[in-house]
Amino acid sequence: MASKKLSLWVFPLFLLTLLSCTKDNSKKKETIDSAATGKAQGLSLEEVRAIAKEAYIYGFPIVDNSRVQYAFFVNKLDSDYKAPWNTICNIPRVFTPKDKTIQTPNSDTPYSWIGLDLRAEPIVFTIPVIEKNRYWSLQLIDLYTHNFDYLGSRTTGNGGGNFMIAGPRWKGKTPKNITKVIYCETEIASAQFRTQLYNVADLKNVIKIQNQYIAKPLSAFLGKPEHSKIKDITYIKPLTRDQENKSLQVFNNLNFALQFCPTHPSEINLMKRFAKIGVAAGNTIDTLSLSPEIKKAMHDGIRDAWADFKQLQIKLEKGEVSPSDGYGTRAFLKNNYLFRMMAAALGIYGNTKEEAMYPAYYIDSKGDKLDGKYRYTIRFSPHELPPVNSFWSLTMYEQPSSLLVENSLNRYLLNSTMMSQFKKDPDGGLTLIIQNQSPGKEKESNWLPAPKGPFSMIMRLYWPKEKALNGSWKQPPLVKKD
Repeated sequence: MASKKLSLWVFPLFLLTLLSCTKDNSKKKETIDSAATGKAQGLSLEEVRAIAKEAYIYGFPIVDNSRVQYAFFVNKLDSDYKAPWNTICNIPRVFTPKDKTIQTPNSDTPYSWIGLDLRAEPIVFTIPVIEKNRYWSLQLIDLYTHNFDYLGSRTTGNGGGNFMIAGPRWKGKTPKNITKVIYCETEIASAQFRTQLYNVADLKNVIKIQNQYIAKPLSAFLGKPEHSKIKDITYIKPLTRDQENKSLQVFNNLNFALQFCPTHPSEINLMKRFAKIGVAAGNTIDTLSLSPEIKKAMHDGIRDAWADFKQLQIKLEKGEVSPSDGYGTRAFLKNNYLFRMMAAALGIYGNTKEEAMYPAYYIDSKGDKLDGKYRYTIRFSPHELPPVNSFWSLTMYEQPSSLLVENSLNRYLLNSTMMSQFKKDPDGGLTLIIQNQSPGKEKESNWLPAPKGPFSMIMRLYWPKEKALNGSWKQPPLVKKD
């Protein structure tokens, strides 16, 4: 649990007890009692179900984010462990099918990860000068999964500097040698560097850049004594991804994480509503003591949340909604919690659209879902390649796992750094080949291997141009050849 100091700023820790349901003979409906506001409140089972649905949609991204953070920054026995909090871990390689913690991983750019514990004091990033044409970014992600800001080629340039990330309680003065101060809504956050890799031979240059990324607590950056030590967080056991999808324990994991999320003014009434079923910062719901009727209502609420997600996913597959709609600041999302859930469920930590866009392929040109038993092509007409200031890629994912695909070429994507290797069409266009079996040696340069079964693909446009942002450029269709 969080320290006693932490409880001074978090949403009040309600001492909630969910009682077994009783029957009101006059109203003919089951009720639930809650001490959330200091007096008993009767809730119908329909209300419990509705609130559970809302709380689940709201909380799923937070719980899943905490699951990843626990693996990356807390559990040293986890194969995906990176480094302790406030310590950069450079990964001098790209994702492969062996990486299974994050859905739809990016294999374009080697990553550097850092978990940010901002409770005691700010963290200062020192960034080196990076050559003009190499793309880099530092994506800053709060506990809600909002991308609350960026450093990088697009936003701050490649000239280097000192950038301070401060938590919501920090009230200190900004040192003179700080280039920019960025505030985070939550006490716990994470950040990920992406550094462009041109080819295998370029890896040594990427490693050199990664080794110059520095993160220090403000006191260490200033050469002063360490800020007063804050108590380590005692973490609740994270759920597996499958458990997150259906277990009532998800609400307790949400309650744990909410301790590090001071209530936003726009969500005060929402938190009061959630508290009626025991969802509140630091609270523990005794799920074993709940009546069967209450348990069913809450489970039904979770199922209702996934039903809403499925409807949104259909719109996504039809192109009526973009994956980019789920990533961004709180202001951009406008508290659209279902979009935020969509983003976390399909590919947590995606970029804000100004940083990268994600045109996706879930169906072919005839509206059929994609399967490796068929052959497909994507053709870019001359002068109609993805419009970007940096680079673009197309990555293959098997379904339903949304993970990279093992194949004989160890090729998980095609991207614009491979343009010199691609074979162009007679008119100067470019045709990419999507299928499970090799199209033959003479065509393998344009081949993206698919699995034998269901799959999807995501195109990434890094630092997209206005033509992409305003929708005047459209991704070409995926055409089935059989």
